[in-house]
Amino acid sequence: MGFEYVFVHIKYTIPPAVLLTLLYRPLFTRLDAYKIACLITVAVVSTIPWDSYLIRTRVWSYPRRVIIGPTLYDIPCEEIFFFIIQTYNTSLLYLILSKATFQPIYLRAERTQLHPLGPANPQWRYYRFLGQVGFGSAALLGLQMVKNGGMSTYAGLILAWAVPFLFLLWSLAYQFILGLPFSNTLIPILLPTLYLWLVDTLALKRGTWVISTNTKLGLYVWDHLEIEEAIFFLLTNTLIVFGQIAFDNALSILYTFPRTFHELPVLPSPYLLVRALLHPASKYDEGRIQGLQDAVQRLRKKSRSFFLASFTFQGQIRTDLLLLYSFCRVADDLVDNASSEPEAQMWISRLRAFLDTDYSEGKSSLVNEDYINLNFPAETKSALLHIPTTKISKMPLKELLDGFDMDLAFSKAEQPPPIRNESDLELYAHRVAGTVARMCIELIFCNYQSMLTVNDRRRILDAGDRMGTALQLVNIARDISVDAKMGRVYLPMTWVKEEGLTYISIVKDPRGMRVEKLRLRLLEKAFAAYESAKDAIEELPVEARGPIRVAVESYMEIGRVLRQEGYVVKAGRATVPKWRRLLVAWRTLGRKSTMRR
Repeated sequence: MGFEYVFVHIKYTIPPAVLLTLLYRPLFTRLDAYKIACLITVAVVSTIPWDSYLIRTRVWSYPRRVIIGPTLYDIPCEEIFFFIIQTYNTSLLYLILSKATFQPIYLRAERTQLHPLGPANPQWRYYRFLGQVGFGSAALLGLQMVKNGGMSTYAGLILAWAVPFLFLLWSLAYQFILGLPFSNTLIPILLPTLYLWLVDTLALKRGTWVISTNTKLGLYVWDHLEIEEAIFFLLTNTLIVFGQIAFDNALSILYTFPRTFHELPVLPSPYLLVRALLHPASKYDEGRIQGLQDAVQRLRKKSRSFFLASFTFQGQIRTDLLLLYSFCRVADDLVDNASSEPEAQMWISRLRAFLDTDYSEGKSSLVNEDYINLNFPAETKSALLHIPTTKISKMPLKELLDGFDMDLAFSKAEQPPPIRNESDLELYAHRVAGTVARMCIELIFCNYQSMLTVNDRRRILDAGDRMGTALQLVNIARDISVDAKMGRVYLPMTWVKEEGLTYISIVKDPRGMRVEKLRLRLLEKAFAAYESAKDAIEELPVEARGPIRVAVESYMEIGRVLRQEGYVVKAGRATVPKWRRLLVAWRTLGRKSTMRR
């Protein structure tokens, strides 16, 4: 009886697990726990028969002086724990590195030769075939090595056991394995592999486990690291990452194609996951994928704060929020980029007509698509087609367009400025931002079950509206100079007159102490609205609280920076550096952190 193998875990495998857990804890969800638990179960169940055979046939062994004693099918309990801790560590590293990736945009539709639009991405079928040939050949080589016996036995057993699983995972998820960024694929394989090579080198050197001389090739990667052990850890970490990728591939299919997969549970069953992976790529909705790709690009370019916040959402809600933002951004750009006031009014009218059509009873998707094709630019089509109108009410969208009307009033010289007083300011901020926050909360309530009463939901929706208003006031305070260049002043004229200024004077020179006083007054109003609404976040479904906190706090941090004495606003420059936004997100998630679905 000995504790040397236990000390290997205490020194080398448990510390990374603790560190990775602490690092990822604020982001950890029930879905993450489910994924890891599934993979650990598969790893343990599939490895025990193989490992037991190796021990019983003396391919490798554990001296009695290095293990505590209890075994399962002759496998020391320390070894079984190794299966668990390796899977946990590699899975957690994968989750950390892939968190920022919105994986549904890496789905690729395939078309057959008979498709009306012609074949699309036919090379993917060849990639799948080449991979299958490669893995199939490696598996057959392993079987032949086992059959030959002798010094090739251990290497052959590794290949014959691990490669068929890789063959299966490749066949199911080859698109994601090839298409995802290296941060999702190669890095979470290579980093744990290199680390475990070092651990294994020390263990072999000390005799913690021993490989029979008659069953190994006698080749080394470096001193004391057998080639078989290097292959083993490379293949097992590849299995873990491929398993995570296949899981995420299935989830992406489920979340991207709601017309095919209805009423999804938060934790999909293995049957449903396999069914998703077996769904033919030739039946993927290309337009839906394109809509998500466009939405991600718009969010990345137009809103750094909300792009960061989107990382913290998971599953269907992340998809819905991206599609909602994409529509709002496209609608705003159509109006802002119009060459004249009449053209902008035309776009608002067409957007209203589009909403009337989309929300009409018995609407036809073909009729709606025809209307979009006839009345809107091609680059806006995906945003209009995929807005989740079945999950949000019509009124906030109509009020959003009313906010665009207020923007256009700035171009009418014969009319007074639209923001005449504080009430106009509140109305404007409600229309262009409070409505968006309200729709976000509607999506949250639609995606997550809640025990809240109808009155409680209405109260939280109203608080969300106030929070959106607060964020818009911060936005106005930041962009006084930017807006002035466009001939717009969103400061209430009553405030402006109190400071002895005029609309024209601010347009000509949006700087100076008096303008700064107005900026601070805006921020005071913003933070008052923020304080009145922030507690409502804690009443949202638990899965959404952390992500909503990040979205709010990362934007309010702009306001905190603007309030700093002596801070100078530089148009076109980030108000809050990226490192500070990340720090705010981390602290926000860590506050009252609980496991979410």
